[in-house]
Amino acid sequence: MYVRMARSDVITEFQRHVVALDRHVDNATRVDRVAQMEELKAQICAAQAIDTADLYRAVRTEHAAMGLPKDKHGVGVAAQVALARRESPTAGQAHLTLARAPMTEMPNALARMQDGVLSEYRAQIIRRGISHLDAIDRQAVDTTLCSEASRFAGWSDNRFETETRKAADLLDVEARLRRNKLAETQRRVTVRTAADGMAYLTALLPLKQAIAVKATLAKAAKWITSGEPRTPAQYEADLLVERVLGISRATDIPVSVGLVITDLTLLAGDDHPARVPGYGTIPGPIARQWIRDSVAARLKTWIRRLYLAPATGELVAMDSRRRLFPRPLAEFLDLRDDRCRTPYCGAPIKHHDHIIRSRHGGATSAEDGACRCEACNYHKEAPGFSEKPINGERHTFETRTPTGHTYESTAPPVI
Repeated sequence: MYVRMARSDVITEFQRHVVALDRHVDNATRVDRVAQMEELKAQICAAQAIDTADLYRAVRTEHAAMGLPKDKHGVGVAAQVALARRESPTAGQAHLTLARAPMTEMPNALARMQDGVLSEYRAQIIRRGISHLDAIDRQAVDTTLCSEASRFAGWSDNRFETETRKAADLLDVEARLRRNKLAETQRRVTVRTAADGMAYLTALLPLKQAIAVKATLAKAAKWITSGEPRTPAQYEADLLVERVLGISRATDIPVSVGLVITDLTLLAGDDHPARVPGYGTIPGPIARQWIRDSVAARLKTWIRRLYLAPATGELVAMDSRRRLFPRPLAEFLDLRDDRCRTPYCGAPIKHHDHIIRSRHGGATSAEDGACRCEACNYHKEAPGFSEKPINGERHTFETRTPTGHTYESTAPPVI
């Protein structure tokens, strides 16, 4: 929850006019307004970037006056920006990075945003594409691409990426090679939820490896027999799971990966949804089918009791017959919070954090504990940030930023 404070009278009046636009107009006017509002969005983003850059400079000055180490000057600004924009810390940092660039490295891009012809997203494409260059070369690419709006008229997002990469490579191909080498060190596998009980398993790999993996799966799928009930795409997906996990069938997955389900859903056929910690809810019947499949395959399946407050559904305790982590309290927080508790973040859990800092008397307890991603845990240590637990139906705490804005975080329902 965001608590509003003093607002700009000019912007408030503008908002009132935008909300009250006349809907009884012809279609040509509607299209004209859509185009005009798109220009306005870019101009607002430019103004927002300027305010963000000014905020960063002012906070750096304040931190210098406080005697903080130079590498700590400006810490916490990205977190404030993310909260104000109702975004994750990662998105807030991206906005701050973009906002700082136009003043010195991308003045033409900023001017085109102020003209209303370059969107914030496309400015971010350019900024990402020149991040490996030195300041002089970044300015050169900015001039090449954005000195005139006619230069990029009609370009798609993909064209912006292509032209940015081309201009950067012409200036410093060695930097591109170094960047490719660095990118290979950042190879990783991630998971994000999709609709209808599905999820995306994504591997960021060097190009030749990614092509080889896909080609190997596709080659195996070409030889499926006519009696195979699966499509080639389904066969490839199952084969990937089987080869990675070393199992004979893709459905033979132990439920010990984590499944939170009520006793009524498990034993009495209730339709209340279950939850996979860190990923979200799934329908009760699907959860029961997972368990049946595991039992039928004679896979090890454990049941651990969770105790919820009857009125609110808040997790208040659990037994410890099977400890997946050496710290039962940390596991309790994982189950209660599910994701990073910073408002608008929702990143995977990395740290278990004291709401009231331990050095300020905060207890190592469920009430004073919260799950965080790494970035949020570090951002809240910036000067001027403070937090405190507050009363609520479920576990709730308040974050106060250096500007006095306050935000509330309430633990999600367990299931």
